[in-house]
This record gives sequence, C-alpha cells and structure tokens, in this order.
Amino acid sequence: MQHSGAPLVGVLAVQGDVREHEQFLQDVGARTRRIRTPRDLEGIEGLVLPGGESTAMAKLCRVLGIMDPIRELIREGLPVYGSCAGLILLADRIKDPALDAAGCPQETFGGLDVTVVRNAFGRQRESFEVDLEFAGLEPDPVHAVFIRAPQVLEAGPGVEVLARVGGLGRAAGRIVGVRSGNLLATSFHPEVTQERRIHELFMHMIAKR
Repeated sequence: MQHSGAPLVGVLAVQGDVREHEQFLQDVGARTRRIRTPRDLEGIEGLVLPGGESTAMAKLCRVLGIMDPIRELIREGLPVYGSCAGLILLADRIKDPALDAAGCPQETFGGLDVTVVRNAFGRQRESFEVDLEFAGLEPDPVHAVFIRAPQVLEAGPGVEVLARVGGLGRAAGRIVGVRSGNLLATSFHPEVTQERRIHELFMHMIAKR
C-alpha cells in the first residue's frame, strides 16, 4: 500500500524491470511513479534506473526528452539508484561504448565517477548468482543475480566501493556495488530476488537528503 506521506520515487519506465522495482519500493515504504516524460519528474524525491539494455534506454530517454532533465536532477542532488543497466547510465565513462549509426558513443546521465565495462561477466548464458559481502548491510550476505552485468573497472576517489565479487573464480575481486553522494549503483539485480535491503538503503539516502 502506498501512503500519502511516503516519499515519491520515480522508476524510469522506458525499458527493463520496472514492475519489480516498483513493488520493492512500495514494500519498503515508497510511493512510486513511472517516468516517461519530463512532467513525470516533477516532485519526485528519488529515482530508480532499472536493468535493461542501456543503449536502447539512453536512446529512448533522448527521444522522450528526459535525458537532460534527469542529468540536471542528478547535478542538483536527487538520490538515484541504478541496477545493472542503471549503473551504466550513471557512469561518467564506459570502456568500449556502443556506437550509434553516426559513430557516436552511447550517452549516459553521468554523475558517478567510475569507468564501467558492459557485459563484463559474459552474455546471457553466462548469468550467475553469488552471495556478496555488502558494506553497511552486514552481517548477512546479499544474494546477487548477474545477468549480462557490467562491472566497475575504475572508481574515482570520491566513490565508495560497497561490494566486490568474492571467491577464487574469474570474477573474484570485481567491483559490483558503489556509492557516491546521492548516487547508488549495483551491477546485479536485487529486484529479481527477495533481497530488499538495497532498496531500504536507497530509502535511507532519500530520507537523509
């Protein structure tokens, strides 16, 4: 149930896991609104960028006229959480970005001082699940699902690394969770498991703004 006094959180609704994020946000006490137009952004107190296909999402945001307004809200300090493709859209830099028909690299909203690598863990058939130690959510690990996931290759000095893949496999040590000021991002999809603590953390960020 959405209560009238609850914070209003937008969910970018051009592609991706929109409904799952809406449900999780409502479960942890938010009102939600789907974001497709500049007018939809009015009055929101936070924004979630869901998983999906980052190049398609960026193109649709440009066509719908919400690319620049979202960039401005990020600069103004709006709390934003990005999962998987959302991480890519928040990154200042993409290593080997996709190119459009004119040869221009894909756009991002930016704001997060990181370099990301798309599909860092392989294609769809190489999706995997793992338990992660996630700073601030101890002692229980976060169960994470990686689907064509990006990784943070480099994080700037103002970026807090919240999670890395553990173990001894080829993915070990890769950065998969970060926070910088008003921005929170994960490589994985908490919305496809019962892991609501990431969304709870995001709600705390909104409350402290």
